[in-house]
Order: sequence, then C-alpha cells, then structure tokens
Amino acid sequence: MRLLVTGGAGFMGSAFVRQAVARGYKVCVVDLLTYAGDTCRLEEVKERIAFYRTDIRDREGLEEVFRRERPQVLVHFAAESHVDRSILEPRAFLQTNVEGTLNLLELARRYPLQRIINVSTDEVYGELGEEGRFTEDSPLRPNSPYAVSKAAQDMLGRAYFRTYGLPVITVRPCNNYGPWQYPEKFIPVIIVRALRDEPVPLYGNGQNVREWLYVADCAEALLEVLEKGKEGETYNISSGIEKRNIEVARAVLDLLGKPHSLIKFVKDRPGHDFRYALDSRKIKKELGWKARTSFEEGLKQTVEWYQKNLEWVERKLRDLRKYWEKVYQGDP
Repeated sequence: MRLLVTGGAGFMGSAFVRQAVARGYKVCVVDLLTYAGDTCRLEEVKERIAFYRTDIRDREGLEEVFRRERPQVLVHFAAESHVDRSILEPRAFLQTNVEGTLNLLELARRYPLQRIINVSTDEVYGELGEEGRFTEDSPLRPNSPYAVSKAAQDMLGRAYFRTYGLPVITVRPCNNYGPWQYPEKFIPVIIVRALRDEPVPLYGNGQNVREWLYVADCAEALLEVLEKGKEGETYNISSGIEKRNIEVARAVLDLLGKPHSLIKFVKDRPGHDFRYALDSRKIKKELGWKARTSFEEGLKQTVEWYQKNLEWVERKLRDLRKYWEKVYQGDP
C-alpha cells in the first residue's frame, strides 16, 4: 500500500514514517522543511522512501505529487504546531493548517484514496479543571490561535467525509515527547537548559497539567487506526499519564543530576490552558491499542538521546535564533 505522509520530516511524522516503512508500506513524504522539519530524522529509511520538498499551501505542487505517486492513503501531519508562535503569528497557522488541509482534501476528491488520516490534537477541546476527561464527543472549544487552526482542520475533514464521502478518520493525540523533538518544545527546553546549567523557565506557577505520550507509541496507534479504524470516526490517542509541568521539570533535572533551583517561574502565556486529559477507551476497545511506554522509561530514553545528539540540538537552536531574529527584525 502506498502512503503519502505530509510533514513526514517532522517530529511525529518521522516517527510514523520509520514505523510504516518497517511494516512494509511504500511511503512518499511531503515536507517543506521549515524550521521544524529535518531529513536527518529519516536517515535510516531515506533509501526506501520518496521525498518531495513541497508546501501544502501550493496546490499545483501537491497535485504533481499526487499525479506521480498515486497514493492510496494520506496521513496528514503537516502543520504549524507551536502555541507560542501562533500567538505571535496567527495568520501563518491559519494559512498552513487550514488552507493547506483544504488543498489536500480537494485533491483527494480528484485522486481517490482508501483512507485519509487527519492528525488533530487534544488542544481543540480547550481546557479542563482538576477533574474529568475529554471524549471524542466533547465539544470543541479551542483557546489559542494554534488550537483554533487545528479545530478548523479537524472540522474540514469531518465536512469532507459527510459532504463528499471522503474516507476521513480523525485522530486527536495528547502531548507527544521523545527523541528528535524540536528544541523549542517543553521537555527539550528543560533538557537543553539544564545541560547548560541555565535557568529552566516555567510559565505561571508550574501547575498546568498535560498528558504525555511517547512518540513511538503514538506512531503505533496511528498505524492501528490506518489499518483498522472506521471511516468518519474520531479517535483520542492518549496514555493516561498526567503530569504537572513542575513535576516534569523536576523529573528531567533529577535524571540529569541537576538541582531543582534551576527552575525559574516566568510570566504566564496568554490564554494558557490549565489541563488537558483524554478518554482513550474507544481506541483501546475498538482497535486494541494502548500505550506501552511508561513516563519514567520514555523520559529516560529521551534525556539520553539529547545527551548523545547535542550537535543536532545546537544546529536546530541556531535555526531557531535566526527565526526569532526575523520575527523581531533583529530586535528580540
């Protein structure tokens, strides 16, 4: 079976591509290679995939890929994904996450597909208090420009299933972590700063709660959805492992043998959601999937990977600095 994977050089997308190739799928990757994309993540499978450096906002470029590759399945990861960036540059998120998705769905009407896996996020649900979990039927109440753009992407897929009969399946994963994650994300920031004995910033009082899923487990779940999922359905993908941000920071510092005094509380992010938590009984019951990696083991593997790959991290941080210099026009 031929898969077209958008954003396949990204953190989550590349984990999926590596596993899909290992299962024997023929994979074509579309990735613009923005700041967060990197073909290094695909090094071990580069001889076994086709790669196109194409922007999903470029409909003509996308159509050329569809015409050449004739994929049978589309797995759509490509997205602007960082909440802080969305607060500064909301238009870029709408253009990529909404218009790009629209291009793909329109092409799917012309080039029939057996499956379309639309990768959303738990952030589309909004926030929870100390209790409760979101089910697939919970209302969408996104609170950041990023979450709004992903909710729109999510609903576009639903609309194209209902209106045009496209075989769309929606997945909403919780926070992923693991090797190869871009160093602007929460856990890599803690690791890198701690390794440098620099202050580790935590928004507000550090009490915000997230549910953490090891990226390899998420990729495995997506393959189960691809192979067994029901068209038109939505599946939450989660681990049940909830941690307060300050707990995560302390756990990383403990693994590195660094003092908790490195933690520095900073002004909270605008509109910062307090807690996300997903009810993933549906995917467990219907598809037989559940997360296998404990947080302790996943975090240990993640920290060890970053310690061994500091050269890659430094290169990505240089790219990150260039990005912010461009945003602030040399006046950060």
